[in-house]
Amino acid sequence: MLYRDFGRTGWKVSAIGQGCWNIGNQWGEMSDETADRIINTAYESGMNLFDVAESYGIPNGICEIRLGKAVKRFRDKIYLVSKIAWWGGRTGQNVPKTTADMIRGCGHACCGRLRTDYIDLMLCHDGGIEDPSIYIAGFDDLKSEGFIREYGISTDSIDVLKRFNDMSGGKCAAVECDYSLINRSPETELFPYCTEHSIAVLARGPMAMGLLSGKYDDDTVFTDAIRQRWNEGEENRADFEQKLASVKTVQKQACPDADLATTALRYVVSHPLNPVAIPGATKPDQARANALAGESAVSEEELVRLKESIAG
Repeated sequence: MLYRDFGRTGWKVSAIGQGCWNIGNQWGEMSDETADRIINTAYESGMNLFDVAESYGIPNGICEIRLGKAVKRFRDKIYLVSKIAWWGGRTGQNVPKTTADMIRGCGHACCGRLRTDYIDLMLCHDGGIEDPSIYIAGFDDLKSEGFIREYGISTDSIDVLKRFNDMSGGKCAAVECDYSLINRSPETELFPYCTEHSIAVLARGPMAMGLLSGKYDDDTVFTDAIRQRWNEGEENRADFEQKLASVKTVQKQACPDADLATTALRYVVSHPLNPVAIPGATKPDQARANALAGESAVSEEELVRLKESIAG
């Protein structure tokens, strides 16, 4: 596994981290035992960053609960990332984020579910937020109390990132954004800004919700709660078809003789900014395979070829 500097934090973080949205039943029913095996396999395969959020899972928070149990024996050897914004939103009433104390309360609850004294990186999970001042105030309080070490935001918007960083007085340590072989938009503005301000990057969606595994086609019927909207006649069918067409182009032009999943992950972690890819996994073998992709980056020549073939 490659380990690189994570922005200005001073942390050495694995090129591939473990995304933990998948271990909470929203991507299909999963037992506590399977979740534990996935997390332990990820750690044993070299991953030292685990990403989760307060609202992940059915019921809310189950992903944090399962992750906290699984990492207890090696907590001091890893970096935990969690996110605050949408607790209760799927079950009738979102916890209001109207005061710094509400943010503090959510942060304390995250620590409780994760069974940890502190969280290494806490992110605002509202990617379109206009005024993040409440989050910043709450995060500053949590940091002064010792419950979080660093904070940032999860957003795909360069304007939102700039506003968050400016309003925090430059304290934004990291941003989490969607980035993959079929979504290279962060390379245009967001990544240069992060480079200028030494902001670390977590790349969610490096496998495009599994599409870059190359296992899906127009006839696939999705049964999980997240991707059911891609099915024929559902609201996001057009989006699925567009993404699938992009995947087919990548597979044909960029890596016809290579493993698509490995190429997809290595592309993400090969940007000079050193993004950390955080793919999910629903089986231990997936976590192991993802970690193997982090053993090397693609060469500069290969990076150029990939970009040219995709663009063409």
